[in-house]
Amino acid sequence: MPQPLLSAIQYHTFPRPLPLWRGGALASVTLANETWGALSPNRDNVVLLLHALTGDSHAADPHEPDNPKAAWWNPLIGPGRAFDTDRYFVICSNVIGGCQGTTGPASTDPETGKPYALNFPVITVQDMVRAQREMLTGLGIRRLAAVAGGSIGGMQALEWAVRYPADVDAALLFGATERIGPQAIGFNAIGRSAIMLDPAWCDGRYEPGHGPDTGLQIARMVGMLTYQSSQGQWLRFGREPASRPASASPLGEKFDIEGYLEYQGRSLARRFDANSYLYLTRAMDLYDVADGWESEGAALERIRARTLHVGMSTDWLYPPEQVRALAQKLDALGKDAVYTELTSVHGHDAFLKEWPDMERIVGEYLDTPRVTLHAKETRRPAPTPAQAT
Repeated sequence: MPQPLLSAIQYHTFPRPLPLWRGGALASVTLANETWGALSPNRDNVVLLLHALTGDSHAADPHEPDNPKAAWWNPLIGPGRAFDTDRYFVICSNVIGGCQGTTGPASTDPETGKPYALNFPVITVQDMVRAQREMLTGLGIRRLAAVAGGSIGGMQALEWAVRYPADVDAALLFGATERIGPQAIGFNAIGRSAIMLDPAWCDGRYEPGHGPDTGLQIARMVGMLTYQSSQGQWLRFGREPASRPASASPLGEKFDIEGYLEYQGRSLARRFDANSYLYLTRAMDLYDVADGWESEGAALERIRARTLHVGMSTDWLYPPEQVRALAQKLDALGKDAVYTELTSVHGHDAFLKEWPDMERIVGEYLDTPRVTLHAKETRRPAPTPAQAT
């Protein structure tokens, strides 16, 4: 059994303002991070993990290493696991714009002494990556053995490979594409509207503990539906009556799916800042890998890292065909791009639930030497000479 990992949250404060992708700069920036494993003498064994929308730096839990609910990628991190801490120095930071120890809208604006609220600048995936790079530089780390993340974390992994091509050996993207489409943007817009229409939002200037909890809960309920699949919902909830506490309804008893969504909404409202939700979903909307380059092709041409693209078979938020298409674009450019599909009923959330498959996919990929497999599935064996003819 893997031994518990020693780790604690750390805070890295930048010595200078952080320039922002859309102009301007943040005068004071702190990033919260956690690490697992040991840094090699050459500092060349670093794996950077990038969390999804409402995640944080707590990717592994040293106190409950075998509890998949204790940290968001807990089963994958540790001695002998996919992200092997006997081999790698694993680090995860909370993204800029977040609310789990990293500078965001709830942080104090040094010019006013009050929370930034909507005075916080619009931030982008590019800003998240720039901040991570600044943090690693401050820690004396210049190169990554791998960068990995799902959803908006996967977008960051892609941006790392484009923005800093000489500094990334491998990029692992789970349920992530080079840009999201109108459907995903539309669902994000619904969530933001729910927050901003809550009277307690107060144009973003709410007091701590008195924010737009109802609006944030509704945003989370909508989001949770997009992360799942119809098949998974039938299997888990069907049309069963609510099995956990749900709000009273004048329209009769509630279904299990309703109680679940209310629970998820309440849970997020207790731990997450509503303004951060606005900013981070907008950053997801705004991301386009071609932004700042002459074309998408020019951006992708910069990539030197080998890349793994994992689609979720029932994901309708980031459809697997779109994930595959990105791998094929890189393949056409002669890049070392591999596509594989995770078969699951869990929709977009599969990369946070299908632990045996995730362990195998990540472990096999990191153990595979650099070879140009060109968008073939990682589990598909190469043809023998007889098969090739």
